[in-house]
Amino acid sequence: MSAPATVAVEVRRYAPADAAAWDALVDRSRAPHVLFRRGYLEYHADRFADHSLLVLVDGVLRAALPAERSGDVVTSHGGLTFGGLITDATASATRVHAWLTAIADALRADGVSRLVYKPVPHIYHRVPAEEDLHALWLVGARLVRRELSTTIHVADRPAYAKGRRASVRRARALHVAEDPDLRGFWALEEAALRERHGVAPVHTADEIELLARRFPDAIRLHTAREAPGAPVLGGVVVYATPTVAHTQYIAASAEGRERGAVDAIVDRLLTETHAAVPWFDFGISTEDAGRTLNAGLVRNKESYGGSATTHDRYELDL
Repeated sequence: MSAPATVAVEVRRYAPADAAAWDALVDRSRAPHVLFRRGYLEYHADRFADHSLLVLVDGVLRAALPAERSGDVVTSHGGLTFGGLITDATASATRVHAWLTAIADALRADGVSRLVYKPVPHIYHRVPAEEDLHALWLVGARLVRRELSTTIHVADRPAYAKGRRASVRRARALHVAEDPDLRGFWALEEAALRERHGVAPVHTADEIELLARRFPDAIRLHTAREAPGAPVLGGVVVYATPTVAHTQYIAASAEGRERGAVDAIVDRLLTETHAAVPWFDFGISTEDAGRTLNAGLVRNKESYGGSATTHDRYELDL
């Protein structure tokens, strides 16, 4: 299959002058996400060499591929949880196949030997939009990685597990509120990750503050305290889209873990703050490229009523 002869499909590199058109496409796309806005993509431009692509049909921007290049490999996107083709409402099975084929041709002509493609999980779709997965199959891409995330269907969520239910009841006495003090919370986040996993957060305090300033409607911190003005017991940073509230960061102090601070916050997010959003997502519980499931971590997330969605990765040799 190919694009009709009367339709001109052009693939070209993104340039800074395209920023407004790119962001407009993201906003009207079938899976809008703050991750794909240029102000987010470019906060770590010093670490990832941008190789984003535009797909124009008869001169009109219809799709885009957020991407970065390392040597002769292009990834969509190495600096994001996922990437994949951003498409508008004109997308169809045959068009997406034509667009992906044109992207592969353009990359090949530019000396790229492999495309690594991390598609947007379906929960982020405003409407079904998995034409790219079938197009990947048609052009010979291989599934090389599968991570497991835990997601709650908010409108039809199961009851909390018995132990979780009791903890939530006790924790509801805590004061939960949106909190602008990301830097203050970051010390707690860094300590929790260092103690429990021996790692640092993906973002520095400066970076998460910068991103929250750029996207205040999409990136928000919620904290639990004994009372207003009391020390923070726990916090959750939420990345919000039209279809998903995703817990990007979760941390609690030792006292906060005893008091159920995270339970109080998650319960408030599910029952009030994000009660109208279709999906609430906790993120992945896998390690070693998805080969190892952290059983304790996934059971913890499932106790809130969550079940599995996957984050996949494909490779296409060019």
